[in-house]
Amino acid sequence: MVLYDKDIREPLFDFLEETYGKIRIIEEKQTGSARADVVMITPDVLYGIEIKSDADTYTRLKKQVENYDIYYDRNIIVAGSSHANHVKEHVPEWWGIITVELNETGKADFYILREPKANPGVKDERKITILWRTELNHLLEKNELPKYKEKSKLFVQEKLLEKVPGEILWQQAYEELFERDYNTIADVINEYRAEKGRKPRRKKRRKYKK
Repeated sequence: MVLYDKDIREPLFDFLEETYGKIRIIEEKQTGSARADVVMITPDVLYGIEIKSDADTYTRLKKQVENYDIYYDRNIIVAGSSHANHVKEHVPEWWGIITVELNETGKADFYILREPKANPGVKDERKITILWRTELNHLLEKNELPKYKEKSKLFVQEKLLEKVPGEILWQQAYEELFERDYNTIADVINEYRAEKGRKPRRKKRRKYKK
């Protein structure tokens, strides 16, 4: 039986929670010119996770790997059983590999073929872009920095990277991602736009899993 992406996601999230403990899952996150299937936040590490189901090919994987490798602390590929024999050839040695196959009861079983290692190419200036402006504002406040209300999001990102040591900044940043609330963000954005004299944005529905 062929395992499709939709067959993998929910049981994968359960497996990740059992394996890593406290996690937050964000699905379909724009990552440079690619889109990460899954971003997993833990208290200490930001993971990018690419799913290659039995129905997928490796056609776009090279470009996806290049993008993942500048955004996330560690990366994992989750590969259907049809890819298990060759997946190592398509990702760098620091990528973790999880394989998935159906067991006798028709449920997905996951196996850690290789643990992920620290990504040598991650760039802080790219990683911080995953945070919303409101989350960046919280980090400014926590670190007793000016609010920079008239400055751009890019300016605030650069200022945080400059002023706050990494071991403090990223722990705080991951705490913000754990607390992210897609149900209220539209109201927060519209309040910010109103202060700037701009029209409110229409609300969009987002998929996410706590």
